[in-house]
Amino acid sequence: MNSYYSNRIEGESTHPVNIDRALRKDFSAKPETAKLQRLAVAHIEAERELEGLVVDEANTLKADFLLLAHKALYGRLTPEDRSTHEGGVMDPGQLRVVDVTIQQHHAPTYSSLPRFMERMTQVYGRLNGLDALLYSIAAAHHRAVWTHPFRDGNGRVARLQTHCALFPLSGGLWSVNRGLARKRDDYYALLKNADMPRHGDLDGRGNLSERMLWEWCRFFIEQCDDQVSFMTSLLDINGPRERIQALVVFRSQLAAYPEYRQEAVLPLHHLVVAGPVPRGDFVQMTGLGERTGRKLLSQLLKDGLLISEDRSHRGAVGIGFPLDSLSFLFPNLYPEAATSVETF
Repeated sequence: MNSYYSNRIEGESTHPVNIDRALRKDFSAKPETAKLQRLAVAHIEAERELEGLVVDEANTLKADFLLLAHKALYGRLTPEDRSTHEGGVMDPGQLRVVDVTIQQHHAPTYSSLPRFMERMTQVYGRLNGLDALLYSIAAAHHRAVWTHPFRDGNGRVARLQTHCALFPLSGGLWSVNRGLARKRDDYYALLKNADMPRHGDLDGRGNLSERMLWEWCRFFIEQCDDQVSFMTSLLDINGPRERIQALVVFRSQLAAYPEYRQEAVLPLHHLVVAGPVPRGDFVQMTGLGERTGRKLLSQLLKDGLLISEDRSHRGAVGIGFPLDSLSFLFPNLYPEAATSVETF
C-alpha cells in the first residue's frame, strides 16, 4: 500500500494487480508498465529493509537515514530505471552535484547541502518525548522535500523516511501515504506554503512563515488520525467476520469456486483473531466431513485466503489477504483493486 500510494502521489503508479504480479516475478511486456512494476517492487523491498533498521524515531530522522533510504530504493534499480527526466542517472544515496529549480522553488545550492543535512540531524535527530513526535516528523518531512538533497526521487525517499519514523507508533498497521495521496493537491500546496516568507513580526522568528509550517504540520497529523480511524474500523473484531462471510457467500455462488462453503467463515475469522492453527484443527472447526473439509482447505490455500510457510500436509495455516479479495475484506484500501487492469 505504501508503494502504491507513494508512487501515485508522483503520478507514476501502477495498478495493484500489476504490483501483485511483479511480486511474483511476472512483469509486463510493455516497457513502461514493467518499469513502474520494478519501481514498486524496489519500494517494497527497500521499505522492509529500512524497517529492520529502525531503532527509534529520532534515529530515522537523521540525515544518514535519508541517504540510506535513497540508496535502499534506487540501489535496487538498474541505471536505465533510475535515469532522470533530464537524461542523467541518479547515484543511489549520493547528494546531488547540480543546482535545481522545481517550479518556483529554488532548492539550496548543491555546495550547501552537507551543512543543511548536518543541521537536519542536529534538529530532528535529537527528538525527545511523545508530545513532539508527530509535528517533528511532519516538519522533518517538509524539510527533506524542501532541501531536495538528491537529483531525483526526493518525495519518495522522504515518504520512506517518514514511514520509518512513524513505524514504532504505527506498527505498520496504517499508512499516512494513503491519506496524503487521497489529498494530493493539498499535500503539495501545504508543503509549498510552508516555504513562504514570514508574515509580519508575529509570524515566528526566522525568515520563513511559522504559521504556514504549523498549517502543514496540522494537515499531516490530521492525515495520520484519519488513517488510524480508517484502519481501526477495518480491523474491528466483528467487522472482518461479516466481510469474510460476504466473500465466502458470494464465491460459493460461482462455478470458479466449487468448494466454498458457509462453514469456512468461522475458522477463517478465528485465524484473523487468534493466528495460525494446524490444518487438522482448521478442518475440524468447519464441522464438515474429513474429505469435504480437506477439499475446502485446498481451495482456500489455492486462492490465497489461507497461507502456510510449510507446504507439507501437516503445516499450520494462517489467514491470507490476496489482492482479489480486498474489495470484500478491506473495502477502500485500494479502490482500484476492484477494477479491471489494462491489457498486460
